Amino acid sequence: MTVAARPSTGTPTVLVLDAEPLPRLGRLTGRARIEHTDESALAERLPHADVLLVWDFASHAVRSAWPGEGPRPGWVHTASAGVDHLLCPELAASDTVVTNARGIFDQPIAEYVAALVLAMAKDLPRTLELQRERTWRHRESRKVAGTRACVVGSGPIGRAIARTLKALDITTALVGRTPRTGVHGPDDLDRLLSRADWVIAAAPLTERTHGMFDARRFGVMQPSARFVNVGRGQLVVEEALADALDKRWIAGAALDVFTDEPLAADSPLWGVPGLIVSPHMSGDTVGWRDELGNQFLELYERWAAGRPLVNVVDKKRGYVPGH
Repeated sequence: MTVAARPSTGTPTVLVLDAEPLPRLGRLTGRARIEHTDESALAERLPHADVLLVWDFASHAVRSAWPGEGPRPGWVHTASAGVDHLLCPELAASDTVVTNARGIFDQPIAEYVAALVLAMAKDLPRTLELQRERTWRHRESRKVAGTRACVVGSGPIGRAIARTLKALDITTALVGRTPRTGVHGPDDLDRLLSRADWVIAAAPLTERTHGMFDARRFGVMQPSARFVNVGRGQLVVEEALADALDKRWIAGAALDVFTDEPLAADSPLWGVPGLIVSPHMSGDTVGWRDELGNQFLELYERWAAGRPLVNVVDKKRGYVPGH
């Protein structure tokens, strides 16, 4: 855990990079000066802030605004699990402490992955299509118990996915940056992919993971395998995935994250056979924004008291290290 620098005197200024609906920060009334900004004014406002709350977690404005002139906040918190949208070289090299929303999305994403696995195994997308067509067509579906999954990403989200799939009696292997008890290293990935019925991408976006699921990796998978990405869009070479589905190298896929979001209406991905498209919603359950706001307020209490922060990102690695 890390102690982030805080002003020795005066009322701290918390700058919020806005998105609607705004966070509920009423608990800080009289204790902090809350200021709001959009992307266009962020660079101008940064030198006057002690804390930056990146509420607009889809924005990349911090990467371009941070290298400017003047002092910078000693603590940056993003209301997201991923931090690749923040980390420019200047921020990574600074003394500023970066925290993320680790812990909020773990189980919701795991449940969403389980839903996708069951939907694909039971051919629910086709059932709904046939219902709309008023067509009665009996088919056989697949039993998930006894199948194998490879979950790539051994952070809290990946571990929650592994636990949830194991509850469905799916034999699950977890792959992380370094091998340790219960976690395979990158050297085992191709071997595990070649045996997996379900491949789940839940890794952070780093230099090592960018584009890791490419034509070669899809070629390693079984023709009966299905692929799910709930990590970051840039983990996947989308053209290679579309080609793999078109050529039936793999049996199906589901993407909840994309290289460019929102996915354009004319994107060819909408029409790829066997691909389920969802709008980056796997972790967003009822009340999730309130949970994110409360998490920041709890972190603020620690910061204001001079106590170590939790969820501190290793800025060189690009994620919160495991324990």
